[in-house]
Amino acid sequence: MVLVIVKAFDILEFVARDQSRAFTLTEIAEALQLNQATCANILRTLVEKNYLEHVGRKKGYRLGPMAYNLTGSQAYGQNLVVAAKDAMENLTANLNETSLLGVLRNQKRYILHLVNSDQDLQVRSRTERSVYETATGRLLLAYLPDKEREAFLQTNGFPAEEIWPEASSAAGLEVALQKIRTDEFAPTHSRSHIIGLAVPIRNGPQVVAALSIFLPEIRCSTQRKKEIVVALRKAAEAISQRLPGT
Repeated sequence: MVLVIVKAFDILEFVARDQSRAFTLTEIAEALQLNQATCANILRTLVEKNYLEHVGRKKGYRLGPMAYNLTGSQAYGQNLVVAAKDAMENLTANLNETSLLGVLRNQKRYILHLVNSDQDLQVRSRTERSVYETATGRLLLAYLPDKEREAFLQTNGFPAEEIWPEASSAAGLEVALQKIRTDEFAPTHSRSHIIGLAVPIRNGPQVVAALSIFLPEIRCSTQRKKEIVVALRKAAEAISQRLPGT
């Protein structure tokens, strides 16, 4: 047997025993009789691979999205949906524009929850779309850990110039992603005259999802855009505060 792999599985099995809480490094190391430095290194790798989430030094570790994906469990996404549902319904009711809760799954932007507006002119979005094409996808890419973003780029390359012109090179993409992180906001403006506006949702310090409003360009004046962004930030903060790691 490869001992470090056995230890990694032991850690995952231990954390999975109680999915309602997080476990500290000390708790895990003592329960499994592991050296703390060894345990910390394994935990770091499991976090980088998304099998665990680090929700803060004092709060510790819990199962991450990849652990749930192995079994096809919807529990991970369901926690986000439960936290977001009321806030998204209020957001759409107040703005009368479609709101979307997005995450990254299998290197695509994946819709966890959608609340449609009552507008006669509706904008639709596929459940899975290219990360580069969507405001939620771009925002989540900006907040990926460096190694995960490098892996994503190795698989997907840079965005086509017609999709994201200013980010079609390595230097351009880094500038664009840094601006998203600085502004805590990502916009898109498609060739089909659709505007997407997205802000981060956090569980503790970690960005775990993106909240977006998307609408036809004709309904998005400069003043209207400002109103939408303010409402998005308020709703995202409410959702973040309802997540268990916050």
